[in-house]
Amino acid sequence: MRLLLVEDDALLADSLLTLLRGEGHRVEHLADGDTALARLASPGHGVDLLLLDLNLPGAGGLTVLEALRRHDRETPVLVLTARGAVEDRVRGLDLGADDYLGKPFALDELEARVRALLRRHARATRLALGPLELDAATLGFTLDGEPFPLPPREQRLLACLLRHAGEPVEKARLVEEAFGGDPMGDNAIEVTVHRLRKRLPADRLALRTVRGLGYLLEAEG
Repeated sequence: MRLLLVEDDALLADSLLTLLRGEGHRVEHLADGDTALARLASPGHGVDLLLLDLNLPGAGGLTVLEALRRHDRETPVLVLTARGAVEDRVRGLDLGADDYLGKPFALDELEARVRALLRRHARATRLALGPLELDAATLGFTLDGEPFPLPPREQRLLACLLRHAGEPVEKARLVEEAFGGDPMGDNAIEVTVHRLRKRLPADRLALRTVRGLGYLLEAEG
């Protein structure tokens, strides 16, 4: 899963990055509210869970949360803050936060809350296009109701394309969302796309190359 941590305490951020990456998550870290606002401005931000401090340089965490919820009501948000005032907790929950954890907190409690939020979100997130369906909890695919196993790289690529079905996805976005920003040359992406295209039923699902715009997944017929 792709997590975004917005936290200005460098020591705490380092601990959380180590913990969450050790759980197998891809975690991006931002240290101020203004950068977080820009990062989350697009509906296609690709974040599966936001861990958000309230007391941030620049825009405050509540401002970030309010801006996110104007266009995204689905992405789970776990608020992390040293603020103890009841009104801060109430305001955050009213703006759409899914959970609240006051500092200082035990790392195992944070792990448990992250797992719970991801499970809850995954149960509500099933994507389908024609005969293809994705279970977001496992990133497992079915085709006409039957398991559709794929190599890991093709699986991540198809999940990204399915999330953006009907619109071209640029190579840079594929690298960021599907492969966690790992360096990949154009040739490696093209080879992965070519292999995936051969596995899909061409009469029912089309994986097209849109010159100058990227790759487009859509249903045929």
